[in-house]
Amino acid sequence: MKVEVYKIPQNSPDDLSQLDALIHSGKIDPNKIVAILGKTEGNGCVNDFTRGFAIQTLKTYLRDKVNLEVAQRIVYMMSGGTEGVLSPHLNIFTRDEQEGVQRWGLAIGIRRTRDFLPTEIGTLAMVEEVAAGVEAAITDAKLNKSDVHFVQIKCPLIVSTQQVKASNSYQSMAYSRGASALGVAVAMGEIDLEQITATDICANYALYSRVASTSAGVELRNCEIIVLGNSHQSTSSFVIGHSVMQHALDREAICQAVSSTNQPIERIVNIFAKAEADPSGFILGRRHTMLDDSDINHTRMARAVVGTIAASVVQDPMVYVSGGSEHQGPPGGGPVAAIAFCGHD
Repeated sequence: MKVEVYKIPQNSPDDLSQLDALIHSGKIDPNKIVAILGKTEGNGCVNDFTRGFAIQTLKTYLRDKVNLEVAQRIVYMMSGGTEGVLSPHLNIFTRDEQEGVQRWGLAIGIRRTRDFLPTEIGTLAMVEEVAAGVEAAITDAKLNKSDVHFVQIKCPLIVSTQQVKASNSYQSMAYSRGASALGVAVAMGEIDLEQITATDICANYALYSRVASTSAGVELRNCEIIVLGNSHQSTSSFVIGHSVMQHALDREAICQAVSSTNQPIERIVNIFAKAEADPSGFILGRRHTMLDDSDINHTRMARAVVGTIAASVVQDPMVYVSGGSEHQGPPGGGPVAAIAFCGHD
């Protein structure tokens, strides 16, 4: 499996000029694209329509460039919110099942779950379904679970006309993210399914995954899954490593993720991190007010903080930071991964 990663800047959610240039130059074969993971400049909340706008633009553009099978296979994930220094961009993942010099390198697997009923979002049913989907994606990537470094999931939310589990649509995003993350933990063997009760979801934060990154949106009803890890059967020129941030200012964890790739920092392609306003109301023993601000959602402020820390490490504001890390790393923290170019031909 040869996996390539391309990080492409965007001037707007519908700007595909850089992608178009790479395709026309022959550098990217659109028929090899398996996943597109991006940051859009909306608010990252329930009514962030930049996510759906970006996805629809991508689907329309690629529709005439790939066959139907490829078009239906591609996983599109957009995370809204580029607060602070975060810069809008796309991460294009291509996969080619070709023979070559095998090395320790990047592998990718994808999967979609079935659509969820509103009554299932944020429940144990969602945990189980996501766990099965993640296991299938790991198999698709031909990875050992011990070699998985990052599991990215885009999950649905409940709109106001469907309120069931959460008291409001914004809260439903947290429940969906939390249940999806626990599904990753079950699939990875970090938690036994029998350990989890319905009341644990978004309550018992001692239960979490060290590799899950989940993001909710109104633009889909199912969960889309990307699994990234390293394999000895890879022919890729890229490698991935990860660590876990203990709090929003944990710069050392980001440095550890970079170091775990065994590549110099100038070869880092991108950082992928989760961000959260610590639910205790404190960070490093100091009170924060992110959870009490009625003007700006706490996920937006958390993205700005962690985005700045990550960008300072790699000296590049074009990093992927997603807000809301329920059951994704310890409370107030979250997983962080780094993809690096190894320099092979």
